[in-house]
Amino acid sequence: MAVLGTVLKTTTKYAYKLNNLVKREASAAQEKQLRKLLAKAKNTEFGQQYHFSEILKSDDIMKAYQEQVPIFDYDYLFKKFWHKTLNGIGNVTWPGHISNFALTSGTTGASSKRIPVSKQMVQTIRKTSIKQLLSLSKIDFDSSFYEKDILFLGGSTQLTKINNQFEGDLSGIITGKVPSWFSPFSKPDKKTRALNNWGEKIEEIVKQAPKWDIGAICGVPAWVEILIQRIVDYYGLDSIFQMWPNLKIYVHGGVSFEPYMIRFNHMLDNQVIYLDTYLTSEGFFAYQPADSDSLHLLMSNDVYFEFIPFNEEHFDSDGNLIDYETSLTINEVVEDVDYALLVSTNSGAWRYLIGDTIKFKCLDTYKIKITGRTKHFLSLCGEHLSVDNMTEALTQIAYELNLDIREFAVRGFTNDLGHGHQWYIASDSKVIAEDVIALIDEKLSQLNDDYRTERSYALTQIKLKCLPTKAFYDFMEIKGMYGSQYKFPRVLKGKMADDWAEYVSILEPKSHPWFLVG
Repeated sequence: MAVLGTVLKTTTKYAYKLNNLVKREASAAQEKQLRKLLAKAKNTEFGQQYHFSEILKSDDIMKAYQEQVPIFDYDYLFKKFWHKTLNGIGNVTWPGHISNFALTSGTTGASSKRIPVSKQMVQTIRKTSIKQLLSLSKIDFDSSFYEKDILFLGGSTQLTKINNQFEGDLSGIITGKVPSWFSPFSKPDKKTRALNNWGEKIEEIVKQAPKWDIGAICGVPAWVEILIQRIVDYYGLDSIFQMWPNLKIYVHGGVSFEPYMIRFNHMLDNQVIYLDTYLTSEGFFAYQPADSDSLHLLMSNDVYFEFIPFNEEHFDSDGNLIDYETSLTINEVVEDVDYALLVSTNSGAWRYLIGDTIKFKCLDTYKIKITGRTKHFLSLCGEHLSVDNMTEALTQIAYELNLDIREFAVRGFTNDLGHGHQWYIASDSKVIAEDVIALIDEKLSQLNDDYRTERSYALTQIKLKCLPTKAFYDFMEIKGMYGSQYKFPRVLKGKMADDWAEYVSILEPKSHPWFLVG
């Protein structure tokens, strides 16, 4: 009998119920979070400069906060404050000294950003991860499931030391601080988690895989798919379930899962439950409970949210903020509108524009969908095409044509014929380029009114190049962006677009029969 599993299952159910006894109204919960953050940081350099103590005395603390504190992007906040934190100065934007910094370059290929990660933030992320696991009590798993191992496919826990501080991937920072009680269930071991070389880490996990009884996997879809396929190939298996028969949960995040769905359904034979997370270097903002089909924005999680409508009134064609006066609180948002997200956190980010866009799907439960990035959209001539539009269109096409399209990217261009979109899709099976182009055009016209209008006027060219999936990952490795924290950009701009175009041009069609152009 699974005694430990029975205890954990019972405890999980109790904790989940206790955690949901009190349902606070979102606006009140968010005001409480803001008040808590301001009170904690009022004596920091930032708090004194922007008069947190006075804001806390206001009758309308949310309004006073908006009026008193400007909106910051990374460059502004780093140049004005965070560079001091990075140099070991304490009490700058958050009390005390910050020991860890999360390195993130997102999908832009730009120089790495260094995001402060406070001790309080680490604790919040741990607690939130446990809350999501507690939601598994809504699924009637056998008690023995709660004794199975959890595989975390994340960055290296071997952080780089600079002065008396450390920097690295957030997943490495978090998994390097696994509580002692959880260690027996957490895989891989400390030595493997510390490996910096991503390929070496994958191979070491493959070698250790038969020793484990994995019940859940956490990681970015592209790399989890590569790992599972590597294990299957290495041991000559028909499926991963021959090695891990108790695998039942896959927790993913970082990118939209929709393009990977067909491949994962086939690979996991529809036997695994998928759960989404919205965990960034700046904080843990949302997760999908086991009894829900969507992410839920977390109203009481040491984060205060504001929202800026993502439209041409507030952002220019390159995704730069042009209206610094308008931001909405949680009680002012509406459903099915794209918003750029501002966050204030317990790591010393204040009214920080993180670059993500979301929309609310249900305000009763604060279900959200991540729709893209403020700088990752196409609007050469007013088509306002979001990553969400692109992803949904290609997902529909993949299902209709029975294609496995896990990666894609789009680059805008302008020539004598007008404006155009150059699509690049990853497919290891035969693709008829003209058919896919026609379907892309059809689907996007259905999803986006602006796109449909511009296709009759300025947007005159839609082109497609199909490459093998490996070509996308090889490019990432060449760029030094091969690992758990990196995702292939869906919209290519600037140097990344130029480098990719040069890379594709080197792949000779004659030596690669899979290379299709339309």
